[in-house]
Amino acid sequence: MMGRQSPPQSRLFYTTVSLEKRVRKDHPLRKIAGVVDFDFIYQEVEDRYGINGNVSVAPPVMLKMMLLLILYNVRSERELMLTIPERLDWLWFLGYDLDDEVPNHSVLSKARCRWGVAAFRSFFERIVWQCVEAGLVDGTKLFVDASLIDADASNNSVVDTHDLKRYVHKSYQQLEGRLDDLEGEKETPVNSRHISTTDPDASVTRHSGGKPRLRYKTHRAVDPQCEVITATQITPGSRDEGDLLAEMVEIHERNTRRKLKTAVADSRYGKIDNFLLCHDRGIKAHMPSLGETQRGSGRQQGILPKEAFCYDPTTDTFTCPAGQLLKKRMYHKRRKTYEYKASSEACACCNLRQQCTRAKDGRSLKRHERQVELDTMLHVVKTTEAKRDLKTRQHLSERSFAWSTRYGYKRARWRRLWRVEIQDFLIAAVQNITILINRTTDKLSKSNAQVGQQGTFQKITGGALSSFRYLFMLGEKLPMAFETV
Repeated sequence: MMGRQSPPQSRLFYTTVSLEKRVRKDHPLRKIAGVVDFDFIYQEVEDRYGINGNVSVAPPVMLKMMLLLILYNVRSERELMLTIPERLDWLWFLGYDLDDEVPNHSVLSKARCRWGVAAFRSFFERIVWQCVEAGLVDGTKLFVDASLIDADASNNSVVDTHDLKRYVHKSYQQLEGRLDDLEGEKETPVNSRHISTTDPDASVTRHSGGKPRLRYKTHRAVDPQCEVITATQITPGSRDEGDLLAEMVEIHERNTRRKLKTAVADSRYGKIDNFLLCHDRGIKAHMPSLGETQRGSGRQQGILPKEAFCYDPTTDTFTCPAGQLLKKRMYHKRRKTYEYKASSEACACCNLRQQCTRAKDGRSLKRHERQVELDTMLHVVKTTEAKRDLKTRQHLSERSFAWSTRYGYKRARWRRLWRVEIQDFLIAAVQNITILINRTTDKLSKSNAQVGQQGTFQKITGGALSSFRYLFMLGEKLPMAFETV
């Protein structure tokens, strides 16, 4: 007989409803709750709260809410709070019941201001260390890369810094403070003069010939074993990623407590300072030299390369293809290089002048004061191992960033650098947590399968297991029935 649904009736009491039963056993949030300890935040932010006044929402609950915001890529915190009462799994994860009141969305923004970046950095570092303890991080090899993030600000908010006082804006003091910070950065002509009134920390950046936009840049270090993110950092979009290799190496070694042996990166990191850094720290630098990638372009197009000149360490001179000597002339203190040059008369009458130089006073070469160490590091880049790592980097780093797009990393949720740092730490933590619970689940399933096999074996053998082990030690072959178990 066909059944018919009765009109819904409101019940006064629900005595049989249990969120614990409503959330399935293999739910991802159950796995996260079983692996991640959110209670550490009590001690982390204890000094940010007083002993009097209104009682706040429990810090672990707010941290879980921010994790849900990123994990499910919820559009806004208002929408998050409206969705929580509709999701039984979210209520269970937060420790709420059906009739508990969900706090206002403003508690999350207030918590970020109160806690600061340090609390979220600590959360990320704890997850990294859990991955290390679970055997998911090798720590000896590191893949470093960077990607741009669109700021939560319009290009219409960009103003001319040479005449800021004509802009009547409440954040004028912030703009001037941002201008003071720019002195330590390598700024483009655009960023040296223009700044956003909406987000002063973002910088105008052009990428791949596209339109210039206000952007940030995320720098990420990934361990190749399970692709765990071991270090991450946020800077304005105009910051050169090659300048942050030393910081990324230090953060990686501090978070993993492992000694790095190999650093893999693209040509943007292939600077002299980075090669010498790796040499001094005993790290193999698998990254193309920036000079190698730029060779043969611009004014160097059609010009004889430096390798065409022979260096004699005994006389400390270069010999050009025409047989002329280039002698040491001067020292560049900032670049830490010596300049070698032939006489102007010799270059003027040389038959190879058109192929050698376009300078009026002749060809000159530069040699770094630590050129021997540089040559050693550049030789490593040409090895088969380095070429294999560089090929792996092309998809490994891009895959890590592509995975982040599902958590909304391409655009900043909030404004100012410190808030974007919080978003970055949460996204990296979510990715690492996903790796952690998936690998842990795989290990548990394999362990349970082995235990199941051992249980079957013991069930068949009964109490005679010790005697069979004794026969096996004597070289006796076990019966066929036990061989197939």
